[in-house]
Amino acid sequence: MTTYITTPIYYVNAQPHLGHAYTTIVADTYARFKRLTGDDVRFQTGTDEHGEKIAEAAAGEGVSPKEYVDRISGMFRETWPQLDVEPDNFIRTTDPEHVTTVQNILQQVYDKGDIYFDKYTGLYCTGCERFLTEKELVDGKCPDHQTVPD
Repeated sequence: MTTYITTPIYYVNAQPHLGHAYTTIVADTYARFKRLTGDDVRFQTGTDEHGEKIAEAAAGEGVSPKEYVDRISGMFRETWPQLDVEPDNFIRTTDPEHVTTVQNILQQVYDKGDIYFDKYTGLYCTGCERFLTEKELVDGKCPDHQTVPD
């Protein structure tokens, strides 16, 4: 049997913390167990290196987004051996192979007409990085960030 295990692809707007360690240790433990039972296992983790929050964090440190994500992603990669975690693959969303794969998939979806360009306006919460509906607001604010969406 083949088993594929992945952690979340961690967002690099801050350095690794206990929650990242917990999730990754649990995934690594499960991968080891499945190997002991004879499964062919692929265990992957990595970092998500795109987004407005990352650009803001980089600006706050006075460095480019690339410098920032290289440093934080490196922290994640260096943490796992210290915890005796052994992923088969560590992916970065800025890896050329990942970028090419995503571009190819999105091109296929676009070619089928499922992606189109248009204007959209709505209640966008930068903290959540998503649009909210009127029903989700509490007193006109995002319930998680207490901000008024743009």
